Amino acid sequence: MSKPLVIVESPTKAKTISNILGNKYKVASSVGHIRDLPKSSKDVPEELKNKVSWNGVLVEEGFRNVYVVPADKEKVITDLKKSMKTASEIYLASDEDREGESIAWHLLEELKPDIPIKRMVFHEITPKAIEKAIEDPREIDMNLVEAQEGRRTLDRMVGFELSKIMRVLGGNLSAGRVQSPAVKLIVEKEKERESFITAKYFEINISCESSGQKFNKKIKSINEKRLASSKDFSHYGELENKNRININEEEAVELCKKLNNINSKITKIDEKKYRRSPSAPFRTSTLQRSASSRLGFSPSKTMGVAQRLYQEGLITYMRTDSTVLSETAISAARNYISNNFHKDYLPNEP
Repeated sequence: MSKPLVIVESPTKAKTISNILGNKYKVASSVGHIRDLPKSSKDVPEELKNKVSWNGVLVEEGFRNVYVVPADKEKVITDLKKSMKTASEIYLASDEDREGESIAWHLLEELKPDIPIKRMVFHEITPKAIEKAIEDPREIDMNLVEAQEGRRTLDRMVGFELSKIMRVLGGNLSAGRVQSPAVKLIVEKEKERESFITAKYFEINISCESSGQKFNKKIKSINEKRLASSKDFSHYGELENKNRININEEEAVELCKKLNNINSKITKIDEKKYRRSPSAPFRTSTLQRSASSRLGFSPSKTMGVAQRLYQEGLITYMRTDSTVLSETAISAARNYISNNFHKDYLPNEP
């Protein structure tokens, strides 16, 4: 009996979704991209060898990319086509980002199915999210596909041209679409740092005690005119803010002598209420930053761990700039807090 075929990009993700859908669906994996630009000139189709640039881009045809199936993906395609023969319809369930949309499009182009094919997307691997994705499929978003193609084409254009220079320079050097502009920014910042002119300014901190309580305070103004701080100086070491005064070392020492062992008076106490909200859910950048500072993880290790957690249905999709969570994710988090922590940790509303 035929049944729907769901294709994802990861075997782990396939196993998790298969457990959710049960035996009414067949879930298979493409194991990543099934097509790519040729790795070398020998992989370029013979009829295109004299037409392509950078081993895979047809410049005269609007920078159209030439795609080939790598040898290690031929069996994957054979197996998918075999599964397709007994399928009633196909759901392309790769991630909802540029790479995921590209994988879905390449599957459509390579498999050429003669049965209905749908694009299903979700941001967490939960029964409710998968059910909703199947009930509400969409078409492949060609804007995302073309965005990925543009990025891939630039990789080739920049990489090939810069590699020629790298070979001349010698050594184990690399360059690329992302790292080369990043290096430029670092070099410019370093030049700015080297050209920085230091300026000397003095701050005065005093130790106080009142009713047995010790505390430190900073002298902020003298004769109602505020003392200069680092932000008041220009890149050239000049005092920019004319409403500030900059005392020299002799004046600072003299002032400290006058302040020593004299009684100060607290003239005003301000009481303020502060409200601190919980941190927002992780975005990709904040996830990487926290993993680096707290665990010492590199960005690649962080994303590798997050990818596995996502594929096993334990976190929502990790490549995102949004902090908005679905009702399913919020409900799951509240249930976890309720079952594992004191009720005081669970607010009445999210």
